[in-house]
Amino acid sequence: MRIIIIEDNSLLRENLAMLIGGEPGFEVCDHFGTAEEAIPAILSCRPDIILVDLGLPGMSGIELIKKIKAKLNDIEIMVHTAFDARNTVFSAIKAGATGYILKGATPRELIESLQNLAGGGAPMSPKIARAVIGEFQEVENVDQFLLTPREKEILLGLEKGYTYNELGNNLSISPHTIHSHIKKIYEKLHAKSRRDALKKARIKGII
Repeated sequence: MRIIIIEDNSLLRENLAMLIGGEPGFEVCDHFGTAEEAIPAILSCRPDIILVDLGLPGMSGIELIKKIKAKLNDIEIMVHTAFDARNTVFSAIKAGATGYILKGATPRELIESLQNLAGGGAPMSPKIARAVIGEFQEVENVDQFLLTPREKEILLGLEKGYTYNELGNNLSISPHTIHSHIKKIYEKLHAKSRRDALKKARIKGII
């Protein structure tokens, strides 16, 4: 696997190059201190993996990831940084990073993460993985309160196959009111039909 390293700390960059280059199966094509220097080499060498810090002088690591993924979409990009703020993590992932390892990981952890990435995985430091999981859990919790209790009742009635009249009788409200609730349910779920609404509600964990 061919790798290019972008790290502005020259001593760390040299150490990373020696560590990774000495590992069977890996070849360090080159290493650079800035994104601007690295881009032409990346486009010509077309490495399998880029190992990049985020806090680079000039163009940031996140901007580099965006530019490279726009031109070489199949390249694997491993972030290797001290930055662990949630917004930074998700900006890097959204830009196209497929791995995120914090500085401070042992040499063996870094090598194993690169091997994992090369094998199709998405390695992350435990702290980063927990932040990602937390983000998804927060989204799910918000989704659970997307519909009002009444709207959930009506949606469950639709799931059982009840007609508007049957739902109205069961809930002691008019079919017209049922229709208004269903319209709101469709809008909130961005659904176009009963089947679509039920499917999206299940995915979001609402029913």
